Amino acid sequence: MTDPGAGAVDEGASPWFGRQEYLDRVSRLQKVMRAVGIEALLAFQPESVTWLTGFFTRGYSTFQFAFVPAEGEPSVFCRDVARYYLDRTSVFGGHGVWADGEDRFAAAASFVRARLAGARRVAAELDAWQMTAQRYLALKAALPEIDLIDADGAVAKLRLIKSPAEIAYQRRAAKAAEAGMQAALDTARAGVSEREVGAAIVAAMIRAGSDHPGPGPLSSGERAFHLHGGFTDRVLRRGDTLQCETTPAVKHHHARFMRTIKIGSASQPEEAKLQAIIEVQDTALAAVRSGVVASIPDAIYRDGILGRGLRKDYTNKTFYSIGLMMPPVGGEALEAAPGATWTFEAGMVFHTYVLADSFGFSETIVITETGFERLTQFPRRLFVTPG
Repeated sequence: MTDPGAGAVDEGASPWFGRQEYLDRVSRLQKVMRAVGIEALLAFQPESVTWLTGFFTRGYSTFQFAFVPAEGEPSVFCRDVARYYLDRTSVFGGHGVWADGEDRFAAAASFVRARLAGARRVAAELDAWQMTAQRYLALKAALPEIDLIDADGAVAKLRLIKSPAEIAYQRRAAKAAEAGMQAALDTARAGVSEREVGAAIVAAMIRAGSDHPGPGPLSSGERAFHLHGGFTDRVLRRGDTLQCETTPAVKHHHARFMRTIKIGSASQPEEAKLQAIIEVQDTALAAVRSGVVASIPDAIYRDGILGRGLRKDYTNKTFYSIGLMMPPVGGEALEAAPGATWTFEAGMVFHTYVLADSFGFSETIVITETGFERLTQFPRRLFVTPG
């Protein structure tokens, strides 16, 4: 019998980008490596492995890494049960595997030695959540002949500038985020639980293309005054504020945004407060473009909120970079806070948010040479659902 799927591309087991995209990424990294005298790099962060090679498996929490030489193609070392996805998602070959019950560190050492060709200066992503102290010590013991130094975020820094193909996935995620927010508005009513709203958001985002379940921060009552609340069995009441952020991803490339929802009614002071928040954000974003130091719009946010008396202090960041992210990672390393000295560059993508009491407002933006583009296009206002 003929397999009806024979010859078809399985989107769940194929590279997310063309081979040339990965070759360009590896070339950029190798240029950095050669400039600082690194002969090989071990990438442990799951995002780094996938970004460099294409390899993706849901089992990325197991011991795995990408080996990147200063010259030539990278290869992957991973658990053998991931072989199906390794063969179908990585655009490179020459990989190695370990099996349950095997000394994975001894196997990793053999894998690395076979590719070093006498090299000694090897960098590793020591800040990766996968690189536990136990794993680091075991790998050092298995490879006593090499100098294992910190990669100093080399891959993460390159990932900050997104390619058009990466941003295309984030555009799709933004559409899924909008579908999730609309589902929240259609569901949030007095007498409905946060859990029901969360379920509606998740279903809408998945149907709209999200691979990530979400729903994102979702909270009412006292928790609406605090960041990162999750849905509970709490039943919404008339007059409640519902803080809602939708956080989908397409091929693990993220976009997200936040809106404030009032259940049943909103007072004139509440309407005025959110309008003031929106005006502060619009003023801050008007200052954003390639070449601008991050502290400039960050200060506009803070001065605007404090100057209008909307908060007594303002300590949280105002921008953070987002892109290819896999749980438990919720954001990239680049953040805007007081004293930030980095500059915006075209191709960077940020979640930028502003908060005052229980009112929150945010967008996902991509930086351009002349300003920015909003990827999230949902209406910018306070929403009131029927009571």
